[in-house]
Amino acid sequence: MKIVLPVMDKETAELLLPIAAALLNENNGGEILLIGVVEVPPGRSLSEGASAAQKRRTEMQELLEEHGDLPLRASSLVRVSHAPWKEVLSDIVSEGADMLILPWSGEEHTPLLGSEQSEVLQTAPCDVVLVLRPERLKEVKRVLLPVRGGSPHSRLATKVAMAVARANHGEITVLHVIEDKEQCKWADSPFSEFMDMVKGVDLVTRQVTVVNDVVPGILGEIHNHEGIVIGVHGPEGDGGTRAGDVAVQVAAKTEATIFIVSKGRGRGKFAARRIHRPTPSAVEAPAPVSSVVDKWFAENTFHSTEFADLEALVELKRKQGVTISLGLPALNEEETIGNVIETVRGALQEKYPLLDEIVLIDSNSTDYTREIAESLGIPVYIHQEILPEHGSYTGKGEALWKSLYVLKGDIIVWIDTDIVNIHPRFVYGVLGPLLRCPRIKYVKGFYRRPLRVGDKIQAGGGGRVTELVARPMFNLFFPKLSGLIQPLSGEYAGRRELLERLPFFTGYGVETGLLIDILTSEGLWAIAQTDLLERIHKNKPLSSLSTMAFAIIQVFISRLEARHKIKLLQEFNKSMKLIQRDGKRYFLTEVDVVEHERPPMLEIEEYRRLRGIVDDVVGIGAARGD
Repeated sequence: MKIVLPVMDKETAELLLPIAAALLNENNGGEILLIGVVEVPPGRSLSEGASAAQKRRTEMQELLEEHGDLPLRASSLVRVSHAPWKEVLSDIVSEGADMLILPWSGEEHTPLLGSEQSEVLQTAPCDVVLVLRPERLKEVKRVLLPVRGGSPHSRLATKVAMAVARANHGEITVLHVIEDKEQCKWADSPFSEFMDMVKGVDLVTRQVTVVNDVVPGILGEIHNHEGIVIGVHGPEGDGGTRAGDVAVQVAAKTEATIFIVSKGRGRGKFAARRIHRPTPSAVEAPAPVSSVVDKWFAENTFHSTEFADLEALVELKRKQGVTISLGLPALNEEETIGNVIETVRGALQEKYPLLDEIVLIDSNSTDYTREIAESLGIPVYIHQEILPEHGSYTGKGEALWKSLYVLKGDIIVWIDTDIVNIHPRFVYGVLGPLLRCPRIKYVKGFYRRPLRVGDKIQAGGGGRVTELVARPMFNLFFPKLSGLIQPLSGEYAGRRELLERLPFFTGYGVETGLLIDILTSEGLWAIAQTDLLERIHKNKPLSSLSTMAFAIIQVFISRLEARHKIKLLQEFNKSMKLIQRDGKRYFLTEVDVVEHERPPMLEIEEYRRLRGIVDDVVGIGAARGD
């Protein structure tokens, strides 16, 4: 059994979670999915819901940790929307949920019928329990259960009543409502079948029979109870009272918590009021790219503080049975490499066993980078010496591609080694979403990047190539990636099963190529980003940034060629004229800036032998149209 519980605030969800656990126990186990609901007013960008989504995720995580003793399997996700209840309905279908427990957020004066929650009650393709006044759940010790016959709705209502009573150590009064005094002989009525169901249940302490009107009969008993469970009555068109109407009338006369229970698609007269609509796919155009990006930004933008509980991350890693490798690409980083290794290893290997290995991937440094790493006990590889039979190129992308051969983990993390203000968050911040969200396969870090100009620091001056080249190009040609704050950041993590199927550009274009290929093959929702606060490092001179931009533009053109089946790059110059100045004299120098493209590592025979892979190779090239 799978139960969906929307979370609009932690306090209400905390009250409903024990009832969900009790229902699962009645059904011999199952799981619960918490859906954090964030509603953004119409006309406002969904991206404005990002901070609220982060807060909701934190609340749900705290909720699950605080109730870790409950006998249930649990997971969570967040939905940011102008119409969140439609999203909840969609998730119910996609997750194959059996039951929805839905708190009613309306005020006392708000009509229940016609509210968004009542529409969910009427249209959900699963059992629904709509809870009015959930804030009083702790007070519910005595539960009133009105039933008419032995319908499926009565059976479901009984299970809910028992779950509420068990969760609160309470008791149940069964109220048998009949319309004819002759039906008082239970043995001759459909009620006998229901009574067989509850026979021997220790929670049922009283049985009461009332005749004729449902509402007066309930009101005559409700004053002795703090809660009432009302099932949808009768088949459609039989002239029976709508369960929703009964609930509204009872709610107006009592302060009790009310549970409206609907079986399946809300059968009964209440369901007859359902507004029938064509399926969205039949009438609605695809959402504009801008709206898709805004929604992605809100739901897939994380903050490193969400994952600061390292014990919880280690436990997630243990439960999933995965291994994690950290690769440190480096070229002449003797000033920072030692501090990077000691900081990360101390927190994420020695104190908390989050990382299974830390490996330096050196690009033939001429300083003491390798010696420092070796003195600290870190394995060191020179990327030019890895897979020598396949040759070697210069560039960070080449080092990352070859690192897949030597790193052993199921999840691979890479961080730059020139970080001055190194902190464990640069690693756990990009790992967290992968461990928490199975659907996410690749996570980029972002941060504030101060820029040093002489003796002064400009707080937001870094990331010049990102803002002047990468983000404008993404907006122009791959707008679904326009929500990435720093697509060129050097701190990111991915699942091996994805990374080994991706081609790698060998130079500065590696990050751009990976993002475009993941978007093409896996879709936008496989990508996430995490706020890592601030990153201080050595800023590159403009001449270096110029060649970086030149390389990145080549990657964009290459991927546009694949998408549109045209040849563009061969018509462009791959060497770049750099402007030099010597005193008062200007002159030009020329450098070759060529982005080579390595095939997916999964296509390399040595890699396949190393990892014991015998399946046919299915790379990302087919998805790109190569």
